[in-house]
Amino acid sequence: MLYALGKSLGSEEGFASVKDTLTSPLAKFVAWGLLSSLLYHLVAGVRHLIMDAGIGETLEGGRRGSKIIIAVSVVLIVLAGVWIW
Repeated sequence: MLYALGKSLGSEEGFASVKDTLTSPLAKFVAWGLLSSLLYHLVAGVRHLIMDAGIGETLEGGRRGSKIIIAVSVVLIVLAGVWIW
């Protein structure tokens, strides 16, 4: 992505090349995959911060928290897919 940024800022031809590349279905799929992993990691990190505060530390709380993390992550990943496509 940093290479694409540098190329797009270099010239108009570079910008057009990067734009064509990033609008392809494969590039959108890769971007969606990377964004999905980052979103899941973000939501799971928030869960760990909440657990550090002493909430949901029991076995039942951990299971419930895991289900919530999966549900929230799926919603965010679907929204990210809609945004990218």
